[in-house]
Amino acid sequence: MTDHTVFTLHPGRRPLLVSVPHAGREIPPELRGRFVPRALAVEDTDWHLDRLYGFAQELGASLLVPHFSRYVVDLNRPPDNTPMYPGANNTELCPTRFFTGEPLYREGQAPGDIEVQQRVDLFWRPYHEALAGELARLRAEHGHVVLFDGHSIKSELPWLFEGTLPALNLGTAGGTACDPSLRDALAAVLASQTQHSHVVDGRFKGGHITRFYGAPARGVHAVQLEMCWRCYLEESSPAEWHALRAGEITPLLRRLLQAMLDWRPA
Repeated sequence: MTDHTVFTLHPGRRPLLVSVPHAGREIPPELRGRFVPRALAVEDTDWHLDRLYGFAQELGASLLVPHFSRYVVDLNRPPDNTPMYPGANNTELCPTRFFTGEPLYREGQAPGDIEVQQRVDLFWRPYHEALAGELARLRAEHGHVVLFDGHSIKSELPWLFEGTLPALNLGTAGGTACDPSLRDALAAVLASQTQHSHVVDGRFKGGHITRFYGAPARGVHAVQLEMCWRCYLEESSPAEWHALRAGEITPLLRRLLQAMLDWRPA
């Protein structure tokens, strides 16, 4: 295990890396007073995904977990802050709004361009260096590697999207981030059950990590799963683990990861 100041990497022995870039909860003490009080509860966290995907280590996969909140810097946004979904409301590289649209910072306290770059250097870059290094290690050892980027979100967030999201949203950047046969294999796993609604390359097609690292021609195949909180949490209390729901979704998630491990490029 590599326990860096901004992330923890659990190296695996098989060609799969699980990244959960929005599972971090920490806000540095020197920043806390600049946020509105509500922000200190880090409500837009991808709650407990490191716990939910803990079984990945049993399967032999690597697991990369950040320590700091997306409110400090969003690890799934490009360093130039290009919007992920043009034409829709987006959160930034250093977010200034909650997912509900209200300001995160006290008036006049949002970071400027110089501070954003400092946060990239302190928090964003080390995570991505670890991610890229682990992908390179696994690809060199196995000839290919699958990157699974795990996310979760509240089922309804009108500021970001209309209506209610499907429970499971698989994204492959429109089929460009992984081999089509891997995309088909994962879609088949989702289609094999009826308890949880699902879609492939719908509203959430994959963020920066999926789009940037997915390079099938070079042996790196990336997929993102955006899962609704209702699958494993009490949505009214997002920090509260729901043991029954988590127990019901875990076998399906295990089958998805096992399908990634079983898959081989043609």
